[in-house]
Amino acid sequence: MRIPSRLLCIALGGALLTQLAACGTLFYPERRGQIDGKLDPVVFALDAVGLLLYIVPGLIALGIDFATGAIYLPGGETYSVAPERLREAVDDRGQVNRQRLRGIIREASGQDLPLDHPQLIEQRGSEAHLSALGLRPSA
Repeated sequence: MRIPSRLLCIALGGALLTQLAACGTLFYPERRGQIDGKLDPVVFALDAVGLLLYIVPGLIALGIDFATGAIYLPGGETYSVAPERLREAVDDRGQVNRQRLRGIIREASGQDLPLDHPQLIEQRGSEAHLSALGLRPSA
């Protein structure tokens, strides 16, 4: 039984196109933008199959999935706190009361963060940094 060359070309082109688009990016677009995490074995296996069948498209698919972060399993829960609520932790001089901030975060997320840990790295912002983020200082 002979397969028409046109059908073979369409099948091969479709396979290459799906590998160039990367499996994780196609199947899980909501995962894009992750920085790190545990690898998703399903996405990695699909990219590896593409790597076995076609070397260059398989490498491109792996590269795209790693670059976009779609190869990683979704992270844990995320929480957000309204800026008005965070202002309660700032005193009149603009200093952050760590205990109040810790309490606000504990209420919002149920997580107790070690804000007094000796290895905690604290960054100070400036008015230029705030304006770059589209914020205005108000303390």
